[in-house]
Amino acid sequence: MSNVSLMAPTAKRIYGILLLAICLQLTTSGIQAREGLIPEPSSNKPLTLGAERIGQYLPALADKRVGVIVNQTSRVNNQHLVDFLLDNDIDIRFIFAPEHGFRGDYDAGAKVDSSVDSKTGIDIVSIYGSQKRPDDAILQQLDVLIFDIQDVGLRFYTYISSMHYMMEAAADNQLQFWVFDRPNPNGAWIDGPILEPEFTSFVGLHPIPVLHGLTVAELAQMIVGEGWLKTDKRLDLKLVEMQGYHHQMPYALPVKPSPNLPNSRSVALYPSLCFFEATPISIGRGTPFPFQVIGFEKDSGAHIGKFTFTPKSTPGAALYPKLQDTKLQGQDLRQSDVHGLQLSYLLEWHSTFKGKGIEFFQRPEFFDKLAGTNQLRMAIAAGKSEQQIRASWEESLTAYKQMRAKYLLYP
Repeated sequence: MSNVSLMAPTAKRIYGILLLAICLQLTTSGIQAREGLIPEPSSNKPLTLGAERIGQYLPALADKRVGVIVNQTSRVNNQHLVDFLLDNDIDIRFIFAPEHGFRGDYDAGAKVDSSVDSKTGIDIVSIYGSQKRPDDAILQQLDVLIFDIQDVGLRFYTYISSMHYMMEAAADNQLQFWVFDRPNPNGAWIDGPILEPEFTSFVGLHPIPVLHGLTVAELAQMIVGEGWLKTDKRLDLKLVEMQGYHHQMPYALPVKPSPNLPNSRSVALYPSLCFFEATPISIGRGTPFPFQVIGFEKDSGAHIGKFTFTPKSTPGAALYPKLQDTKLQGQDLRQSDVHGLQLSYLLEWHSTFKGKGIEFFQRPEFFDKLAGTNQLRMAIAAGKSEQQIRASWEESLTAYKQMRAKYLLYP
């Protein structure tokens, strides 16, 4: 753990906590291997997530009023973090819900309402929508905020934007902000344009590339270190690092991080396919395989490939999917081995649409927000090659990698 000062409760309670920590440490790798959830790193050292290193944080949380920023991915082995903390007598006052909600059952962009958790009776406060951070009246009832959410390593995946706003809120209200670190399943790749300030939005708050190659704890360090928080208050940041992790490590997520990223293939294709959200083209929302296919209206003639599918209304994932109830034709990528940012899909489909006289950039402003710049859209429209496009961001990527090195916690 980085920068944590422990406040000890009774000797008996500390002994119990440390004994539990040892037991969890010994059983974690066996559980993961048996269930096939998390591949071991090449070093053969077992991977221990931040939340599983309970001796690093439980004693420090005793007698503190705690708020948690969590969702369905916030697990300590087979138990939700909220239940685990309550079982260990931690005083949780509020649950703060990001995009997709506390249980992860809201569609992308759907309004997340504040409510009460039926299981625990704890108030759930939405931090997605018009209000990105809670009222100070809520925060003043707390001593500590904990962020423990599985990210996927993309600038436009909004959990890190929620983390940013809650870090600001913690600083403004003089709360400790803890980050329980988790792997970045796309952590081996650093690619894409750096966000330009005029394209800042909730799908892009930081001047980092599309694939940033950081864990959430490393990014939190960068946010503080580079002075990106809009506050004059100092943030008391506490990090619970993983053990046995490295950035090249393959990591299969044990719980889907959002409704439309159901498996490792969708997570790997997400960097390449998310840009299609700003076009008329479907990437499989409303099917059993979102972010694993690309398709457009079969009768249009504007498609690549022979795979056919029909998006259907899917409550909790895609209530009103693009091109709903329309037979589409395109590419089936479920057996592909694509990782990182693959521009060929965008370039090929743009060329096909241009040949048919169909507008490709249906929502150009949103495309630019995802890209963090208008230069990618303009380069595609101008017919530039993938090599030319990549060359345009190479210099800024080199500078970013130098900055990134200052904040790395893992090799």
